[in-house]
Amino acid sequence: MFEAQDGLGMAGGAQLSPLQIAYETYGTLNADKSNAILICHALTGDQYVASENPVTGKRGWWETMVGSGCPIDTDRYFVICSNVIGGCMGSSGPANKNPEGNPYGLNFPVVTIKDMVNAQAKLVDHLGIDVLFAVVGGSMGGMQVLQWAATYPQRVFAAVPIATAARHTSQNIAFHEVGRQAVMADPDWHNGDYYGFDIRPTKGLAVARMAAHITYLSEGALHRKFGRNLQERDNISFGFEADFQIESYLRHQGMSFVDRFDANSYLYMTRAMDYFDLASEFDGKLANAFMKTETRFCCLSFSSDWLFPTSENRAIVHALNAAGANVSFLEVETDKGHDAFLLETPELFDTVRGFISAAADELGLADKP
Repeated sequence: MFEAQDGLGMAGGAQLSPLQIAYETYGTLNADKSNAILICHALTGDQYVASENPVTGKRGWWETMVGSGCPIDTDRYFVICSNVIGGCMGSSGPANKNPEGNPYGLNFPVVTIKDMVNAQAKLVDHLGIDVLFAVVGGSMGGMQVLQWAATYPQRVFAAVPIATAARHTSQNIAFHEVGRQAVMADPDWHNGDYYGFDIRPTKGLAVARMAAHITYLSEGALHRKFGRNLQERDNISFGFEADFQIESYLRHQGMSFVDRFDANSYLYMTRAMDYFDLASEFDGKLANAFMKTETRFCCLSFSSDWLFPTSENRAIVHALNAAGANVSFLEVETDKGHDAFLLETPELFDTVRGFISAAADELGLADKP
């Protein structure tokens, strides 16, 4: 746990003090501190990118990407992953206690992607690292990668934004609003002050998760996995139980989610994504965010991702090209949808491994103990 007593100035004007950041590290930082890779997690992720989550007991959420011998090899690189502010796994968030000793609830300041990145920068400073070798992340994590490259261009040697966008679309804002309304309609939400009632708005949060989870998948993947198969029955029930396997699956996803995530954090995280519009910080021109950058970029999208479609990722690439950046791009063919970046996707792994290795060779990391 890192605590910054000087706090953090937030985009909305608030001062968050003290600032707490929960984080995990993997591997060894080399002598000149040039081999550090920051992993930025997605909406409902956490700092346990390659280690067991103490709450769920589950293995790291990206252990296919990060670890010994993985594309992001912890035998070679020093990997950092922090829980974003506003989250619920130890970093400052609505469930944390305010200076008066009570949970913040909705009195916690609204968080932006830039706030998350500025907090991470304080953590990186605390670790004594001037320049990150790479910043990597998918979805909301990809937004953080872009913000890092735009806000701290001299501190990022290589950037890998995956399945993301430079701003949230109206459709995605709409999906998030449905989820937030589901949470806030739960009578156990108590206007965000449910902590004092020793209850949680689990039903509303579960519905929010169910709706969101659909957007992470593709129609092809759903059909391949579930089709119209019935759930442990031979005939439909003519009722409203989970007749279909897909219904049972979504209910399971919803109920397992509420055991590990705070409802208010869900509101804050979705709002941070909604507010993200990188070009707005640079006179409305995305290319200006990366003008004359020396960061090397590898942008990736997935052919069946309709939440952050390839067109949104191409817009980032076009802006990088207009800014004269060093950028490569790949659309991975898969029917796994948006969640492909978290699943077994060999082409993704091979591309990230190749890009990271080439960037390391360019920096001369192979020769640095």
